[in-house]
Amino acid sequence: MSMKIIFRGVVQGVGFRPTVYRIAIDMGLNGYVLNKGSEVEVVVDKKEEEFIEELKKELPKIARIDEIIIENYEEKFKGFKILHSEDGERSFSIPVDTAICNDCLKEIFDPGNKRYHYPFTNCTVCGARFSIIKDLPYDRCNTSMDKFKMCNDCMDEYSNPSNRRYHAQTISCPECGPFYTLYDKNKKTIAERDDAIKKFAGYVDDGAIGIIKSWGGMHISCKIEEIKKFREWYMRYQKPFAIMVRDIKTAMKYAYITKEEEKILLSNERPILLLNKRNNKLEEASPCLSTIGIYLPYSGVHHLLFSYMNSDALIMTSANIAGEPMIVDNEKAFSLGADFYLLHNRDIINRVDDSVIKLWKGRKFFIRRSRGFIPYFIKSNHSKRIISVGAEENVCGAISYNKKIYSTQYIGNTKYYPTLEFLYESLKFLMKLMKIKEIDAVAMDMHPRYATKRIAEKIANEYDVKTIEIQHHWAHATSLLLENNLEEAIVITLDGLGYGSDGNLWGGEVLYASYNKFERLGHLKELPLIGGDKAAKDVRRLVFAIFKKWNKSIYFHGMEEEILSKAMEKAPLSTSMGRLLDALSCYLGICNYRSYEGEPAMKLEKYLEMGENRYEFDLKVKNGVVDTIYLFKQLVDVAKNKKLNEKEKSDLAYSFVKSVMKGLTNMAIKNAIDRDIKNIGISGGVSYNIPITEMVEEEVKKAGLNFITHNIIPNGDGGVAMGQNAIAGSLMEEQNA
Repeated sequence: MSMKIIFRGVVQGVGFRPTVYRIAIDMGLNGYVLNKGSEVEVVVDKKEEEFIEELKKELPKIARIDEIIIENYEEKFKGFKILHSEDGERSFSIPVDTAICNDCLKEIFDPGNKRYHYPFTNCTVCGARFSIIKDLPYDRCNTSMDKFKMCNDCMDEYSNPSNRRYHAQTISCPECGPFYTLYDKNKKTIAERDDAIKKFAGYVDDGAIGIIKSWGGMHISCKIEEIKKFREWYMRYQKPFAIMVRDIKTAMKYAYITKEEEKILLSNERPILLLNKRNNKLEEASPCLSTIGIYLPYSGVHHLLFSYMNSDALIMTSANIAGEPMIVDNEKAFSLGADFYLLHNRDIINRVDDSVIKLWKGRKFFIRRSRGFIPYFIKSNHSKRIISVGAEENVCGAISYNKKIYSTQYIGNTKYYPTLEFLYESLKFLMKLMKIKEIDAVAMDMHPRYATKRIAEKIANEYDVKTIEIQHHWAHATSLLLENNLEEAIVITLDGLGYGSDGNLWGGEVLYASYNKFERLGHLKELPLIGGDKAAKDVRRLVFAIFKKWNKSIYFHGMEEEILSKAMEKAPLSTSMGRLLDALSCYLGICNYRSYEGEPAMKLEKYLEMGENRYEFDLKVKNGVVDTIYLFKQLVDVAKNKKLNEKEKSDLAYSFVKSVMKGLTNMAIKNAIDRDIKNIGISGGVSYNIPITEMVEEEVKKAGLNFITHNIIPNGDGGVAMGQNAIAGSLMEEQNA
């Protein structure tokens, strides 16, 4: 009797079937291997346990087995065959886009190889995947490669089970595949194919600003020596830009790199990694920050560019109009007004931005989880089919199906309509891949003015289901439970703001959280946001409001003081830790205006890293409220009439924040002990701040409790949809019980 073996996981387009075939032939087995959409079916006539063990040993590097099912099978076979794909039950096993492998890279730089200098060289273990797929199963006809008919040589490789390009759906060569064309700003063709890449490299070396189309989107690029000109042209005067460097040796020239960080930089995913600057050579790329975002070439065209260039480091930032998604359409690229455009003729089906990671003690803090890490899922705590739309900025959406919660790629700021549409399209695309025809509910944020509510309501109307509002910080906390496989925890949630269940703006909270309820155990003292969003941009307004609490004035006088004082009476109130950090940054003369999200607090982080706990603050906590106004008054008393040097600023900042975090953490510890809860965690955008995370960790560990952080789901608002989904599904199951 034969045995049927079902393999589930990442088993499509990764060389899984050829590996099965080779092992089966070597073992003298009879049967077949068949791709069935979300799983691979294998039938063998003997030695099934030995076969499985061999397959695990020889598993292709980007394949992953999540589940194995073994059944009896009556039919017998002669020989072993690879059968054609079937459109079986949908789950989600599309492999991620991964960096070009070493074997393909060698071919690109081998003058005797037919793929010499061919930027689209790939095999079954590397190249574009999610970014080019239209539908499942993952076959060429369901990708944007369908319009490129394979030449005879490529077809021979594709059809040969012993070849590493067997069933590589994106296989191509210079004769039959996509190619690059170089244009000037007037859309005039300058060069094609390899000559296009070579000329583009020369123009950038000479100081030009160029657009380059990659796998999942486009980048704006120039050499680092032109960054001042680039900032003027792009009108982004302070925002940090990612830097792509020639190789790992070059990266070490610009940043301090640990062994762990080196491993991530060289990984198949090739994310942007935030690293500590080694010197001031890249200071202009991330002004006044201690870190710089660096990544290595991941596609053939990147490697070819550097091979032609004298420059060893390039600004390589997402090509987009401010607030809108990254551009993927060739025609729209010309709207950016760059000097030159290096564009290829393969369509990008799914936009995927570069992923951005900050490492901490072996854990990945995802600032942006996208290329290389999408698609991904977390095991769900419920069985419902829920769509969740996230918050407003740094949005990802999520869908639960088959006891798993899947995230979309990074979407962005949904205040802008094109980004909102991108969210809708990405959610609908996931539904298409998984053949989801019905859903149970749509989860969304409580904030009455978030644009994502419109998408939630639109989808709810389409499927005739209800919407469920989820409090923002509860969603943050629950995302932490989800990835740490916990039922409950005390979570300190710190961010810019989230709409609270009392109608105020929260952001410095201590919560008890489970999947079906939360309690607000403590928070920071409320601070007026004069002018609402204006206070987040002109952060002097925050300090002005604090000073007014003890009848003093700063920054604004005369008529301006009078107007702002009246506005303060009706200003929204916020417990935001992000806004408190902004105020501290402003008062210490570090950053007064926010030109990009999180700027004042991010620039403060460098001072926290350098600071020591040298100043004593009298901490007042009453009825679960940390009195930050009182702390700020003490700060002013210490700092007034002094011209602070950098060290004094650092120590004051550290001592102040340490006191604030001690107030919040002590509340968390007391409640954890009282409730016999062993786990205390931190979530929200402020938890990317390493000194603050370490302040919490220190106190929690001193108390003998377990400290939990993120490692899979983004700490910031990119993780909110996962938490929303977990809560909504749990509430629905509770109601139906």
